[in-house]
Order: sequence, then structure tokens, then C-alpha cells
Amino acid sequence: MNFETIKPLLREGQKSKIVLLVMDGLGGLPMEEGGKTELETARTPNMDALAAKSVLGLHHPLPLGLTPGSGAAHLGLFGYDPIKFEIGRGVLSALGVDFDLQKGDVAARGNFCTVDQDGVITDRRAGRIPTEIGERLCNMLMEKVNIPGVQVILQAEKEYRFVLVLRGEALSGEVSDTDPQMVGKKPYIAEAMAPEAEKTAEFVREFVRQGTEILANEHPANCFVLRGFAQLPNWPTFNEAWGLDAVAIAQYPMYRGVAKVVGMTVLQAAASMEEEISMLEQNWDNHDFFFVHMKKTDSYGEDGNFNAKVDIIEQVDALVPRILALNPDVLIITGDHSTPAKLRSHSWHPVPVLLYSPDSLPDGITSFGERACAHGSMGSRFEATDLMPYAIAHAQRLDKFGA
Repeated sequence: MNFETIKPLLREGQKSKIVLLVMDGLGGLPMEEGGKTELETARTPNMDALAAKSVLGLHHPLPLGLTPGSGAAHLGLFGYDPIKFEIGRGVLSALGVDFDLQKGDVAARGNFCTVDQDGVITDRRAGRIPTEIGERLCNMLMEKVNIPGVQVILQAEKEYRFVLVLRGEALSGEVSDTDPQMVGKKPYIAEAMAPEAEKTAEFVREFVRQGTEILANEHPANCFVLRGFAQLPNWPTFNEAWGLDAVAIAQYPMYRGVAKVVGMTVLQAAASMEEEISMLEQNWDNHDFFFVHMKKTDSYGEDGNFNAKVDIIEQVDALVPRILALNPDVLIITGDHSTPAKLRSHSWHPVPVLLYSPDSLPDGITSFGERACAHGSMGSRFEATDLMPYAIAHAQRLDKFGA
């Protein structure tokens, strides 16, 4: 949806409230032919009861067949065309850890990883090392790396993740990833994707060279990979685009970052899913749009742990009555993308979505799952960017279009 089309239709003074509850990587696949997905397997009495009073569908964050990254997928949910509003993971990660990213800085998302004696990646996440170890490694690299002409800043994110920021003159984010995003390959060599990025790419290559030597005797985090080189964009804010006062509630930095980049208020990182709902309750009177993010569905999907992903979905279901007790005018439950445990990765499969509102015409479908949502009135392949206009319409925040 074009923001310029929506803007003159936005009603002022509306007090209705919208909750967007995102279970990261929610969509899944059966582990064997004829089986059920993680969501279909989970016991979700609250979401199933809500489905019977809601409209359902399956959305896709990107054109059919394309597998989305987390940033692109969330931008789609927020109503930003991810193809037009493209951003590297680095900026999202930096903002997510409250780093003071400045205009001209180049940020990248880093993973500490494990490589064998030939430099081949055997574990992209270094055994999911604790955040404390990640902090130690970041401090050690910052202390020992020395590259004339650029300041190198590292900040631990969570577990094996960290943020790399390069600060200097005439830098560019047009640098290719070193992360192959799979095991069995060596890290790629960073290359300039535009002539003006050659100096930045050389800084990255030198950082990788020095950093790899420094980590050589560490275990399991004896190497690292980088992706999503980017600089701060200049975009319309979420609140300007949709006439809302939005707040983000999340545990993980990356998702706090994507909310910040579109101008949402971002609360301090929660320690648990239960705390996220407590923060929703505590801030209910202060905002009118609430982005609530649950991460572990995606983590267990990437680990190939079908049963653990099912368990997280059931834990989220148990929290739904607390959200409904707040009496939201619109409640959306969905994922940003699919992460089937069968594939151990993000995938191109469409994502289940439930939209509840007292002013919706329910589909009368009594369960919330991929194949149930395929029969919903929102459609089996609708674009994620259509979700926000549909939500604010149900929240009575849009005037009619045309004479």
C-alpha cells in the first residue's frame, strides 16, 4: 500500500488499540508425509477459540518463492514494501542494542562461529555461546585489532551474535557478506558492490584477517562471519504512515532494531515472554499500537527441534487470555516468516495469520493452523503489506476512499 494513498484517509482523534503479536518463524511443515505442522500439532485452545471469531489467511512477506530475512519480513508486517525499503541487518542489530549509530557509520551483524582446521564452517552459531563469552570476545577484538583510517567498534548482541560498526570518512554500506549462511563452506571474502565501497571493503577484509588470527585458539568461537552491511536510512516513520503511536516489546535486539528504524518507541528488552505481556499491560494506556515479538519459535525451527517449537507455541497460547483481557480493538496473531523445523531455516512458505476484531465478519474456522488459514477470507497468498491497512480499517481509523 502506498503511504501517500493512506495518509489523507487517516482519521484523527481515534482511541482504538491494535496488538500485533508476532511469533517469529511461526510457519512450518510436517516432519513426515501426512503429518501436521508445528502449529497444527500444538494444543492451542485459546487461539483456536479466537480463530472462530476472526478472519484468517496466509501472508507472504516477499514475492512468491523468495525466502525473507527477518528484517524484510518485519518491514512487510509494518506495511513497508521490503523490496523498496531494503536495509541491511547491521543497522537493525546496532539499533537493537541501543548503539548510538551515527550518519555515515557502517554497521554489520556478526556471528561467532566454529571452523575446522581447513577454515570450513562447522557451526554457524559456535554452539550458541553465552552472551558473556560473546562480550569477552568482542572486547578482546576491540583491544587488539588496529586498522589505520577507521575506528572499529564491536558490541555483543545476544549469545553468539554481535554488531560491528566502522566509523570513518567516506564509508559505504555496499559491501558483500562474508557469511555463506550454511555450514560446509568457508567464509566468503568481502567485496565492494560499488566503486565507492572499495575502501570500506578493504577495511572489512583487514578486520577479518586480524580477527581470525586473534580468535584462532578460542573454542568453540574460533572465527566469525559478517552480513547485512548498511547505513542509516531516511524513511517515513510508522507513526506518520499509519497515524498511530506505536511501541515495540521484544526480547532480542534485532527486532527492537527494526522497530527503531521505523520510529517506534522501543521499551527495554524483556527477559521472558511472560514479562513481555506484563510490559504490554503496564503500557496499555500510553500507546495505541503494540508490536509484541516472541523469538523462540524461530530459534527452535532453525535448530530442527520440532517438539520445542510446538512447546513455545503452546506457551504463547497460554498468554493470549491476558492480551484479550485488555480488550484490544484489533488483535493480530501471526509470524514474520516460516521456519520449518524440517528445513532448519527460514523458508518461502506462506505464514498463518489471524485477525480478531469485534467488527470483523468471522470465517467460522475453528482452528488456527496453516491449512485452516488457507481457507480463510483473507486468502491463501496475500501480501504482508496489506495487513496494516486491513488492521487500521478494523480499528475504525480510515475514512472512505473516493467520492
